[in-house]
Amino acid sequence: MVMSGEKAWPGAAVHTPPAVSAVRAPMSLRERKKQLTYQAVSDAAIAMFLERGFDKVSVAEVAAAADISKPTLFRYFPTKEDLALHRFADHEDEAARVVAARADTESPLGALRRHFLDGLERRDPVTGLCDAPQVLAFMRLLYGTPSLVARMYAYQGRSEAALARALGDRVRDRLAAGQIIAVQRILGLENWRRIDAGESADEAYGGAVEAAELAFVQLRSGLGEE
Repeated sequence: MVMSGEKAWPGAAVHTPPAVSAVRAPMSLRERKKQLTYQAVSDAAIAMFLERGFDKVSVAEVAAAADISKPTLFRYFPTKEDLALHRFADHEDEAARVVAARADTESPLGALRRHFLDGLERRDPVTGLCDAPQVLAFMRLLYGTPSLVARMYAYQGRSEAALARALGDRVRDRLAAGQIIAVQRILGLENWRRIDAGESADEAYGGAVEAAELAFVQLRSGLGEE
């Protein structure tokens, strides 16, 4: 099941917890149709990338497979890399949404910790702890393609900026956002490395939770949260 406009990952469902999805405005029919077009074009591109390799598929071939013109494709996806990373775009403001939707009694860091641990339990691909075969294939494509990795950093930069704004956008908030997004990136990469090395998500789960708890303790200490 895909909720609140989340992009479906290959072979895995992505769920947005109610506390996060509740802060989104309902999409209009036009917006929903646009999202469906985004999804269809991205899916066609990813299928070709997985079959032949990212660098061996041209944008023109993707446009032809999706039955749209090349200029139209670029109106939806500014770069070739965005065709593969479309599903990540929905997560750009995820940390900011978690902070905005938290209860008044919960700290921003507490809300982000809870959300990350929930993602591990759900085997959310964004946490790196997902061993669905099609997700594995996609992640190997991602980490095996330098231009996709480089483009991912741009997405993470926007995540950092969105989180900083949710925290207040002072210098201290931008510093905190940078640390938090970096920690989440490192945790996700460590989880993915264990999965790629042959561990199942279930086998890696305990270690992933332990690493996450350690990371958030260090963040709490560094950010001065009680």
